[in-house]
Amino acid sequence: MTNLPIRTPTRTVTINSDLGESLGLHSFGNDLQLMTSVDVANVACGFHSGDPDTLVATVEAAAEHGLAVGAHPGLPDLVGFGRREMKLTPNEVENLILYQVGALTGSLRRFGLKLNHLKPHGSLYGMLSRDAELMHAAANVALLYGVPFYGLAGTQHEAVCRERGVEFVSELYVDLNYGPAGELLIQRRPEPTDPAAAAERVRRALTDGVVEAVDGTLLTFEFDSICVHSDAPNSVAVAAAVRDTLTSLS
Repeated sequence: MTNLPIRTPTRTVTINSDLGESLGLHSFGNDLQLMTSVDVANVACGFHSGDPDTLVATVEAAAEHGLAVGAHPGLPDLVGFGRREMKLTPNEVENLILYQVGALTGSLRRFGLKLNHLKPHGSLYGMLSRDAELMHAAANVALLYGVPFYGLAGTQHEAVCRERGVEFVSELYVDLNYGPAGELLIQRRPEPTDPAAAAERVRRALTDGVVEAVDGTLLTFEFDSICVHSDAPNSVAVAAAVRDTLTSLS
């Protein structure tokens, strides 16, 4: 097997996607098709979804497609897909992230890859965005591995990373709505996203520096990577539209 070189992102903006979330006989998303449009894979580590076979297969495919691979740790909640909050101490958060990253790094080593970043999943992502103590726990793991943290600008994600010296990669979401304060409005069940609307959000964010919230508020923030969720019904078309937009603006 020959791995492709890691892609050079268009205009230094990457596309990332949450992959490896199939579980046993249950398949989620079309990871292989998505890999033709994205630069970075956030691989599920078995707590919110995924299993050992899926994790290894996803890392192998990502290596073949030349993707950078990061850990996508979630809450231990397979039934709720990691989208239900839990009461956890900072020590518990650090340990559950460390445990999941350890599972991924073994497979990365097998295929000659290094851990690229950390990006929590679902409710864990949201909990860390609001709670500085929990975010410090996640930062401990990022510092241990010497990798960036993907997160939401203007939240504890960014504040703690700046304080602790963790490289912060700010994300733009094209398949979720934003609230007026810049918060993500998480859906328990993903719905289709209009590829044209996703492309227009990217175009406007890059050319005008704004993203429109659900109430019409214009939000301004810089971003380094665009997230396309793999479990959305038409994620492949959305990712392709985002890629075409980045290419057209380069």
